[in-house]
Amino acid sequence: MKTSEPSSPDPDDEASRSGRGPTPRHRILLWSVSVLVLLGCAPFLWQTAATAEYRYTVDDVPERPVGVVLGAGVRPDGLPSHLLAQRLELAVELYEAGRIRAVLVTGDNGEEHYNETDTMRDHLIAAGVPPERIVGDHAGFNTWDSCVRAREVFGVEEAVVLTQEFHLSRSVRLCRAAGIDAVGVGDDSMRERTTATVYGWAREVPAAVSALGKILFRPDPRFLGDYEPGVDEALAEADEAEAEGADRG
Repeated sequence: MKTSEPSSPDPDDEASRSGRGPTPRHRILLWSVSVLVLLGCAPFLWQTAATAEYRYTVDDVPERPVGVVLGAGVRPDGLPSHLLAQRLELAVELYEAGRIRAVLVTGDNGEEHYNETDTMRDHLIAAGVPPERIVGDHAGFNTWDSCVRAREVFGVEEAVVLTQEFHLSRSVRLCRAAGIDAVGVGDDSMRERTTATVYGWAREVPAAVSALGKILFRPDPRFLGDYEPGVDEALAEADEAEAEGADRG
C-alpha cells in the first residue's frame, strides 16, 4: 500500500508562526498605514508641485509692487528672531534692487507686550527702507489671514511673498487662493538653523492638509475690518518719488 508523504510546511505560515515574518493581519496593517501616510502627504506634494513655477530666488524673481513679509517669532528683547530677520533681509534686498516698491509686514499683535509688525517695521527702517514705504498689518495671525487681509483690507493684487523655503509653497498657494498674483522668495535656513528648519519642513505636512481645507472652504480671517489705504499711499509716494527723480534727471 502506497503511503502519501507528508506535505512540507508553507514557509510563509511557518515564518508567521515562528514570529520571523508578518502575518496576514500585519500585512493589512502595514498596507493601511502606508496608504494613510501617502494620503497625508498628498496635499503637501500637491502644493509643492502647484507652486513650483511661482517660487524664485532674489536674483530672478519678477517685479511686483509689494513685498509681503509674513510674521514669525520676536525675541524677549523685542528684536526679530533669526528666521524673521532673514525674511526681512530678503525684503531689503528686493527693495534695494527695485524688485518691490513697498513692503507690507503682517504678523501677530494679539498681546499687549508682543508686537511682530512694529518689530518688523523697525528692522526695515534701520536697514534703510523709507518708513513711508512700509505698511503694517497687525492682524495677520496666520498665513491664511495674512493673505486674505492683504487682498481684501489692503488691496494687494500682486506681491512677492517672503518667508523661509519650508513655508514658501504653502504661503504662495494660500495667497494665490486669496486672489493675489503671488510669487515667492524663500530663505534657506538649513545651515544656520538646522533644527528649526527640519521641524519646519515636518510641520508643513499636516499644515498642508489644513491649507487645503482653507482653500476649499475659504473661512473668514479672525479679523477683517474696513479697507485700509496704507499700501495705496505707499505706492503713490513711490510714484511721486520716481517722477521727481525722472524730472531731475
